[in-house]
Amino acid sequence: AADVLKLYPVEIKEVSLVNYENNATFKLIAKDGAHYAFRINVNSPRSKSNVEGEVAWVKFLNNSDLVQTARPIANKQGSYVTTFFHQESDRDLYTVMYSWLEGEDVGDEPTPTQLHALGAAMAHMHNLSVDFDLPSNCQVPILNDPFWGSPDLLRGDESQLSDEYKKLVIEAFAEISRRTNDLYQETKSHLIHADLHGWNVKWHLDQISVFDFDDCGIGVPIQDLATALYYLDTPDQDQALLEGYKSVKALPVYEESDLQMLLMHRRLLLLNYLYETPDAEHASILPEYLEESIRRVKVFLEK
Repeated sequence: AADVLKLYPVEIKEVSLVNYENNATFKLIAKDGAHYAFRINVNSPRSKSNVEGEVAWVKFLNNSDLVQTARPIANKQGSYVTTFFHQESDRDLYTVMYSWLEGEDVGDEPTPTQLHALGAAMAHMHNLSVDFDLPSNCQVPILNDPFWGSPDLLRGDESQLSDEYKKLVIEAFAEISRRTNDLYQETKSHLIHADLHGWNVKWHLDQISVFDFDDCGIGVPIQDLATALYYLDTPDQDQALLEGYKSVKALPVYEESDLQMLLMHRRLLLLNYLYETPDAEHASILPEYLEESIRRVKVFLEK
């Protein structure tokens, strides 16, 4: 991080690691007192053009007064994505820098007010995305792929699942793929955040701001809503999020079975993540999470 930061037009006083999962994220304090967020895509499957697509969309949203986001910072060459060769892993890595967002992460216990604001921010992003065209040098994934670009560690030769569990997961993904493709036929797709939950939003002066667009892609609105709902615990929380969305625009048309399918999909994506994550704390929950996931898969397939 210290080496690559020399390529940016910011004099850095202090660098501290704040998160290490799919990416390494640092908090920077500049000599002039300004704060920044700096991300190195360490384990992410995203290509350079994917990261450039993310930054282009954040820049677009940042120019709107409707959604609070961080501001991308260009390097000395004017590029918002910096490529460097990392000797230890023998590959190119990509970095981005953003302005620092003030406030606290909403986290696992969002208030109804915060959830209402999150729903409204999501709806604003959906409205804005309809009018956004990616620059020609940018790409983002289409989120009808069952694993959203991550390696499939559940169904193939690398799977550590028992034959029984693997068969159930294969059946679940077949149904998920079929019904997701139907949604894409029935609904206009556009850029969505795809990872809106309490740890990817901050609350400051009674306003919500959104960050971590690393999973963004071309999807349908109900995918964004289902992802956010997955992390909520009560019907009242669900209602607060949906009411916030409806304060800006009408909810997308969907069947309850579609929502349940997407919630199941999110759970399986997270199960797949637990098999690949270098985060020991996250990996430790795998046995319990696997058993509960298989229980829910059985219920899903019966319905």
